[in-house]
Amino acid sequence: MVALMAAYLFDHPEYWYNPRENTTGRSWTHSPVPGNKLADKPVYLLTSGRTFSGAEQFCYDLKMLRRATLVGETTGGGAHSGVWHRIDDHFGMGVPETRAINPFAEADWAETGVEPDVMVKAADALAEAKKLAASKSQKK
Repeated sequence: MVALMAAYLFDHPEYWYNPRENTTGRSWTHSPVPGNKLADKPVYLLTSGRTFSGAEQFCYDLKMLRRATLVGETTGGGAHSGVWHRIDDHFGMGVPETRAINPFAEADWAETGVEPDVMVKAADALAEAKKLAASKSQKK
């Protein structure tokens, strides 16, 4: 899902790390998306300590690719994807199986989270992102 959403932010296929498999056609965004008008627009992602899992991968990869500015708090730190094993009708367990490391980074975000480019309280992130966007548009 994160690669599907990211496809709208590029005008060319971009490597999008998939921690569950080696490099395949599914490891790339399916960009460009016909009719898309977002590929050349600035992207600001709002983060908090509650940003977790797939949302973190989205933030992490876009930050590593320098395609988005993250604004807010460091994310929750839930990086290791795993497999759910059913034990019986009432119990199951998740077992981590991979580390999500983007080829542009040396570590994943497990337990440390993804640090934003602009650190502000989550409650102030939208206002700060609006200021950043307005400032960027005035410079053009």
